[in-house]
Amino acid sequence: MTIKAPLKFCIVNGYPKRSRDVLDATNVTQAHDLYLMFLRKMLPNSDFDLLFIADPEITMPTIEEIQVYDGIIWTGSNLTIYHEDEEVTRQIAYCQSVFEAGVPQFGSCWATQMAAIAAGGECRKNPTGREWSIAYDITVTEAGKTHPMYIGKQHQFNGFIMHLDEVCGVPDGATVLATNGHTDVQAIAVKHGNSEFWSTQYHPEFTLYEMAQLIGARKKAIVNEGFFKNEEEMVPLVDDMIALSKDPSNAELRQKLDIGDSILDDDIRQKEVHNWVEFLVIPTKNGEQ
Repeated sequence: MTIKAPLKFCIVNGYPKRSRDVLDATNVTQAHDLYLMFLRKMLPNSDFDLLFIADPEITMPTIEEIQVYDGIIWTGSNLTIYHEDEEVTRQIAYCQSVFEAGVPQFGSCWATQMAAIAAGGECRKNPTGREWSIAYDITVTEAGKTHPMYIGKQHQFNGFIMHLDEVCGVPDGATVLATNGHTDVQAIAVKHGNSEFWSTQYHPEFTLYEMAQLIGARKKAIVNEGFFKNEEEMVPLVDDMIALSKDPSNAELRQKLDIGDSILDDDIRQKEVHNWVEFLVIPTKNGEQ
């Protein structure tokens, strides 16, 4: 599933430096690298720059500097978007500048909350608690069934996920594209200013192995929130996930973990990103949007 058009993207890493250092220390892949690992295969003729937008020493890009890109891609983050903190507010300001610049945006997790807040929506801590590992039974809405982000994607599927916050107020110009029993807004498309932002609360960029690594790194929080009695109880789950990542045809592990092709098949899992490039980025570049 490749797109041969030469394009230029900026991947915006939403994590502050102290959190990126923790990921390095726990051998968890950085958020921008999760995207780069598959985007370089999907878009072999494209160029990718990185922007660590949470870092206060980074100069905020101008509208003209933003407009050199064909698309902006947002990673997740462990920040809280409704906190009045410079690491957060500068990201919101940047997102608003991208809307003004007319450059298409895509992202996951933090990005869904960013798309909503930057366009005037609202977010909160999810009253049902953390959604982690796998979001089950994500269902495409009626609006989503005709939206180009879901062309070629089944209308119910599972996805990798790890979040505490959620969109609770959809801004003007936004369409909820997918939902599930835990989180009302699992995907959103926001038309605001001069461009659009398509985003998923779940993570198309993760692999089973990388999610297992993240669960291991977050084990203390997951135990403290009552999902397990202690960290030792989590070890079999992480081990099984890693084993299945190495042998995705293992029917016994698939059944035990309730994991199917919507998680394990790259083309299915990454379809939303592919569609964003094909049906928003390229048409915008060609002046068709």
